[in-house]
Amino acid sequence: MIGNDIVDLALALKESNWKRKGYLAKIFTKLEQLLIIKSENPDNMVWNLWSRKEAAYKIFNRNTEVKIYNPIQFKCYDTYKSIGKVMNNGVVYYTKTEINLDYIHTVSVLNITDFESIKLLNRTNEIIKIEGIPYLKVANNKEMNPISISNHGRFEKIVSLF
Repeated sequence: MIGNDIVDLALALKESNWKRKGYLAKIFTKLEQLLIIKSENPDNMVWNLWSRKEAAYKIFNRNTEVKIYNPIQFKCYDTYKSIGKVMNNGVVYYTKTEINLDYIHTVSVLNITDFESIKLLNRTNEIIKIEGIPYLKVANNKEMNPISISNHGRFEKIVSLF
């Protein structure tokens, strides 16, 4: 399984007020809030953690069909490493996050070795949605590969496992 999330940093800065009273406590654990407060770039840390939680949630949602998102239940660990973890109810979701000046992009998988099989796709690939869940139709095959689509502002990322 795969999930991904992208945050357009310019749009997030313009449209989101994470500093408003009570916001951090609704979304982030005490440890995550401490990471944000102590960070050299608190804005990026907020969206780094958010992106990890959202990418993991996409796998959770696909596996459980539960559509209620409670981000505080998704706990981020090892955010300083190239491969971090998000945990929810004993399930570990591995995350790999790219941070640059324009966006933060996270890919999440259930098996750490799946990072070797990730492929970036584009809209020209044959994407089909079944009950709202996106799949890639594999040419000359009846197989449907699960994919994850994320877009925010100026950016879109579509990822799959091959």
